[in-house]
Amino acid sequence: MIPVVEMHDITKVYGEGEAEVRAVDGVSLTVEPGEYVAIMGASGSGKSTLMNIIGALDVATTGTYRIDGVDIGDLDDDALSLVRNRRIGFIFQAFNLIPRMSAAANVELPLMYRGVRRGERRRRALDALGKVGLADRSHHQPNELSGGQQQRVAVARALAMEPSLMLADEPTGNLDSRSTADVLDLLDDIHDEGKTIVIITHEDEVAARAGRVITLRDGRIESDVLASSR
Repeated sequence: MIPVVEMHDITKVYGEGEAEVRAVDGVSLTVEPGEYVAIMGASGSGKSTLMNIIGALDVATTGTYRIDGVDIGDLDDDALSLVRNRRIGFIFQAFNLIPRMSAAANVELPLMYRGVRRGERRRRALDALGKVGLADRSHHQPNELSGGQQQRVAVARALAMEPSLMLADEPTGNLDSRSTADVLDLLDDIHDEGKTIVIITHEDEVAARAGRVITLRDGRIESDVLASSR
């Protein structure tokens, strides 16, 4: 089976000479289909940079990265955009919803960019909203929803893309404790259905939901631990 994420000796360097910073320094990492992986680390550990590389939002300085067997290093900007749109479902801390669009329209938007027909877009959007418990909120705009509901719309938007990888960047960072638990329960359910999830977090309670926890320090993997070993 082809890994969803396959990285070998990835580095990301900013600056030159004495100003050089190795934000990611020789990371090798494989994520198999169906895994739920948390990537942790303090501020400056390199986890955000690594997330950007995993999400094809940035490219490594050296090393190789394949998603679903596709070598990211071989792709131009347009091809990278296609990878992001077709293979990765993003969930961001700030929700990134369009304020004047309904929940359903927000979920449909990346499908529209993909060229999916209107009827199919709407069907997939409503189906995804149903899966996150918001079937009765499809016509509501973001300002009519709680923070937790907005994040569930963002999860639905990622789900509707039917991605190989769901990539969540601090998805509970703007939520209260109850909404945090709701969103984490939802991610558990999505993983139980076979989805591959990588979550970037600095919170122990969030990482505890994953089956595997990778900790970064100074741009390197300090530990890589399965849940059964913790």
